[in-house]
Amino acid sequence: MNQCSGNSRGLFQPRVAGGQWENGAMGNARWTGVALRDVLDRAGVKAGAVAVRFNGLDQPVVDSAPDFMKSLDIDHARDGEVMLAFQMNGEQLPVLNGFPLRLIVPGWYSTYWVKMLNDIEVLNAPDRNYWMATAYRIPDTPYANVKPSETGFKTVPINRMLPRPFVTNVRNHATVKAGATVPIRGIAFGGDCGVSLVEISVDDGRSWQPAALGNDVGKYSFRQWSSQMTTPQSGNMTLQVRATNTKGEIQPAEPNWNGAGFMRNVIERMQLAVA
Repeated sequence: MNQCSGNSRGLFQPRVAGGQWENGAMGNARWTGVALRDVLDRAGVKAGAVAVRFNGLDQPVVDSAPDFMKSLDIDHARDGEVMLAFQMNGEQLPVLNGFPLRLIVPGWYSTYWVKMLNDIEVLNAPDRNYWMATAYRIPDTPYANVKPSETGFKTVPINRMLPRPFVTNVRNHATVKAGATVPIRGIAFGGDCGVSLVEISVDDGRSWQPAALGNDVGKYSFRQWSSQMTTPQSGNMTLQVRATNTKGEIQPAEPNWNGAGFMRNVIERMQLAVA
């Protein structure tokens, strides 16, 4: 699965600049290609290699903007999972998804998934290009969280994704039938590993009910889940859903904040009206 660094940025409070995504800046596909490690081994990597940098055929929209390039540490680039993909869902890679070749970095945000890949460069020093040294950086804190007024904190390049689940059959602020058993279903992902547990709560988090997990089609894929809830006779209710990944990481109860609107993974909450 592939997720924008700023997925759900539009939900940050206080509001931050940038594309005001809700939860839709993500997708799931089956990729076919070759391991980057095999290509590097065939080309030959000299001793002292530190990082591998990637560039695509795309050009900056504004003449003065820096060329978009991303890099991975040499060990990450050679982990056997990073892929050069030429097919998506069993068909030729579409233009909008990076034809003719796209870098796939499983478990990491999509800023690393360089489209229209045409240049791979092995570096003997850390990459200091704009898109690594200045842009797409996060506070070096748990959940990339800082206070809105905070300054002077250390930053690092954004990297691994975190667990998140979503409800797909009921919308926030929807009306549900009173005193009914309502089916709930959705998707979840574990970030840079698989999903081990999805739970729902209808009593403000005092108790949690495990959901049934669907087929596991790979640790980097969406995983379907399903459950049900019993609604009260009247009033309003809050549905919460949280995921735990196979590393034991669970979503936080409070949302993070940073100036770029990156890496939101708070427990999902939906306000529902009962009638």
